[in-house]
Amino acid sequence: MSSKPLDGKVALVAGGTRAAGRGTAIALGEAGATVYVTGRTTRAQQSEMQRPETIEETAEQVDRAGGRGIAVQVDHLEQDQVRDLVARIEREQGALHVLVNDIFGLTTMEWDKTVWESSLDVGLRTFRLAVETHAITSHFALPLLIKQPGGLVIEMTDGTDEYNATNYRVSFFYDLAKAAVNRMAFSLAHELEPHGGTALSLTPGWLRSEAMLDGFGVTEENWRDATEKIPHFAISESPLYVGRAVAALAADPEVARWNQQSLSSGQLAQVYGFTDVDGSQPDAWRYIVEVQDAGKPADTTGYR
Repeated sequence: MSSKPLDGKVALVAGGTRAAGRGTAIALGEAGATVYVTGRTTRAQQSEMQRPETIEETAEQVDRAGGRGIAVQVDHLEQDQVRDLVARIEREQGALHVLVNDIFGLTTMEWDKTVWESSLDVGLRTFRLAVETHAITSHFALPLLIKQPGGLVIEMTDGTDEYNATNYRVSFFYDLAKAAVNRMAFSLAHELEPHGGTALSLTPGWLRSEAMLDGFGVTEENWRDATEKIPHFAISESPLYVGRAVAALAADPEVARWNQQSLSSGQLAQVYGFTDVDGSQPDAWRYIVEVQDAGKPADTTGYR
């Protein structure tokens, strides 16, 4: 297999400022792709997230990884901005081969809140950021993606369909939003299949995002120190891991076998052989079911 299997391919990572989006953009760069990285935070302007990561930094990391990164400031709730983005990609590249819908950017998480206890403003904002943005982006991007067969759409979410179907996730609004993203991939799969395209949903495991590391008071270099207080954090993975899952899917000539499916980074590592930055292959969702949710002591033996 070529070390740059995505050379000549064009990808859009919608929501690539940080976390799984940034890891995905970098991994696509490792594989040689041209990657359009969108988000609201630039070096000149911060989004409501009030985080330091910028789309320009992500694009530069794509370049360093071996691809070509192009940063474009886009609020994916603004239809005109998304329409202009896709028109630019068509004008500059003439094609779009991979769309990764990773947009979210929620500032407030309400844990274990019923629908009547939740802030309605926060809940409805969750829907807008997690669901409406994905729908708007697909509406404008897919006509370009289906101009040639082989297009791939990945809906990034939290939790596999199987896990989310039987487990309450965080709150009424968050639970419903993440289930909707999984279902969105299923629906898109039916609509893309006649055009030779593939759609699926993909979840990372316990993600060592920038915000998660900050919250635990650690860095990517010493993240294991956090396991002293949060033992199950031992199964966590870097954002690059799920990114490499995306790159492996995009480079697979038989990717259509995954159409309609709900997949995880750990599951795909067993199929494609990619590893996390430390050379391990964490299988977080299997671990969560068999160890964490089962009430067993933290032990990643056999899971990474």
